[in-house]
Amino acid sequence: MEEIENFSEKIHEQSNEHAHHILSEGKEKWVLYVALTTAVIAVLAAIAGLIAGDHADEAMLSQMRSSDQWAFYQAKGIKNDVIASNNKVLLALGKIPPAADTLKIKENKKEQAQIMQEAKDAQKESDEHVAKHKILARAVTLFQVAIAIGAISIITKRRNLWIASVGFAAVGIFFLLQGTLF
Repeated sequence: MEEIENFSEKIHEQSNEHAHHILSEGKEKWVLYVALTTAVIAVLAAIAGLIAGDHADEAMLSQMRSSDQWAFYQAKGIKNDVIASNNKVLLALGKIPPAADTLKIKENKKEQAQIMQEAKDAQKESDEHVAKHKILARAVTLFQVAIAIGAISIITKRRNLWIASVGFAAVGIFFLLQGTLF
C-alpha cells in the first residue's frame, strides 16, 4: 500500500517563512511558538504516516497469506472429492476401493482443519493491522489539520487559532499513542 501523503509539508514551510518575516520585523513573539509547534507536529505526522504505512503493508501481506491458506484448503477438499468419486465408481463396478484412499481422505480432512486455523489466524492478523492503520491515519489527518490551522493563525494573527491547532495536535497524539501502544 502507498504511504499516506503529507499534504501539510508545503503549508508548514510557508508558515515558517511567514513567521520568519514577522519575527525579523520584531513583532509578535508568539508566532515563533506557532512555528515551533507546527514543526513538532509535522514530525509527529511523518512518524504516524510511516507507522500507518507499515501497518497497511502488513495487513496486505497477512491477507495474502490467508488467501493462500484458503486456496490450499480448497485444493485439499477437491482432492478428497476426486478420491471419493473414484471410490464410488469402483464400488459401482463391484470392486473394493483401496484402503489407502480412505486413509488419505481422513489425512486430508485433518490437514484441512489445521489449514483452516492458519487461514483464520492470518485473517485476524490482517484485521488487526487494518484497525491500527485506521487509527494512525486519523492521527495523520489531525496533525495535518493542526498544521494548517497553525499556518492560518500566523496569517490572520489570531492566537485562538493556534490554540485550536494545538488542540487538534493533542487529539492526534492520542490517536498516535492508541495506534502504537495498544
